[in-house]
Amino acid sequence: MKHKLPLWLKLLYGSGDWGIAGIGMMRSIFYALYLTDVVGIEPRLASIGALVGIVWDAVNDPLIGTLSDRMKSKLGRRRPFLLWFAFPFGLSFMMLWSAPNWDSQIGLLIYVTLAFMISDTLTTLVAMPYLALTPELTQDYDERTSLSSFRTVFQLLSAMTIVIAAPMIVDAVIIGGGSQQQGFLLAGAIFGAVGSLPIFFIGLLVRERYAEEQQESIPFRETLRHAWQNIPFRYAAGIYMFNWSAVDMVAITFPFFLLYWVAGGNLLAKITVFGVDLALESAFFGVLMGVCILFVPFWLWFAKRYNKIQAYIAGMTAWIIVQAMLFTIQPGEVTYLLVIAALAGIGVSAAYILPDSILPDVIDWDELRTGRRQEGIYYGIRTLIRKLTGALVIFVTLQILGWSGYQSPPEGVTQFTQPDSALLAIRLMDSFIGVAILLGTIILAWSYPLSREKYERIQKLLKMRREG
Repeated sequence: MKHKLPLWLKLLYGSGDWGIAGIGMMRSIFYALYLTDVVGIEPRLASIGALVGIVWDAVNDPLIGTLSDRMKSKLGRRRPFLLWFAFPFGLSFMMLWSAPNWDSQIGLLIYVTLAFMISDTLTTLVAMPYLALTPELTQDYDERTSLSSFRTVFQLLSAMTIVIAAPMIVDAVIIGGGSQQQGFLLAGAIFGAVGSLPIFFIGLLVRERYAEEQQESIPFRETLRHAWQNIPFRYAAGIYMFNWSAVDMVAITFPFFLLYWVAGGNLLAKITVFGVDLALESAFFGVLMGVCILFVPFWLWFAKRYNKIQAYIAGMTAWIIVQAMLFTIQPGEVTYLLVIAALAGIGVSAAYILPDSILPDVIDWDELRTGRRQEGIYYGIRTLIRKLTGALVIFVTLQILGWSGYQSPPEGVTQFTQPDSALLAIRLMDSFIGVAILLGTIILAWSYPLSREKYERIQKLLKMRREG
């Protein structure tokens, strides 16, 4: 018999990704541009901060995942992290946009790197326990997909809000006599505060229904070895890596594409949508995220009618076609740009909703194989992969920009043209390099070993074991 989760719980749990995914989206879209055009760090030097973040990610994510699995308290394994670190997590996001006005490039690099590491650690301390709650709230195949869909809706609503509101906040500060740096700092403070509240209330109100105590403690390296021996997890991890690499490539490179290619170097380019003047990047990402939200029910139906993997392959195929079309956009073709944004939103919607619904099934397979519930270590590795992809894409993007001859615009200018070599590099990253990454997701998804029928057999065997 199916156990349906109440609507209020799905809404509350889904709202947690308003802060986590929303803050991640603002960092993905604006942070590279912030480092080069606002802080003024040379692109190749700025990429070093992301590289250090990769090393730090490799240390803290699996460790915090293991710590969450082994946590013992009256509140459960996950809730203490959400209650203790929700508000520090929000505060750390403001720090990410608080670079001082120093002349030293090395000094600025050290500051932004430390701010990135602090923000990354606090994000892990709430994101990993939050995500590990998914299999502990329901064991039903379709309910887990439904739960992921609620998270996806909040992800996309948050992302759409940020891409529209963040440039407006920055512009309002500049009009009021402030600097672009102060505008980003204010936006970081607002979104950090708003994003921390749902995390706190989830820790306060949500209960872990299917959590089980760890029977014994095993060494950390042994835990990682067991995770790697889980064959379906290898495929899921690969899908997740390629999936979010493609998403991040679009998010990070598109502000450069919009400002320097489509707008011809007009850094204050605007477009009127339904009578409202929006920044060009706000209009593009707003349309894309709006279509993403509209197509969430479609992908949920598709996955339920067939299965998650078939739905995912269909979504990635659609996205590949649109990604290749991006190279055909010419300067000033704003209407065509928005059509492309709408079409891209269909595939991006599948990229948001479906990979996260696969991982709980992998964890159940691991329990059947080992007799353990190790959500924390799997979601710790999942969070590691998510942040590794973001940091790696930032690193690679900034390196390519630096070697292509990209120039940071002088302070206060509103019209600036990049060299042809930099423009070509930006266009290639937004189109054919993205296509190559997406092809990796399809290859791995095609070979993924857990079907709906196999998962149902896993659940029957687990039920038999739990009943003795």
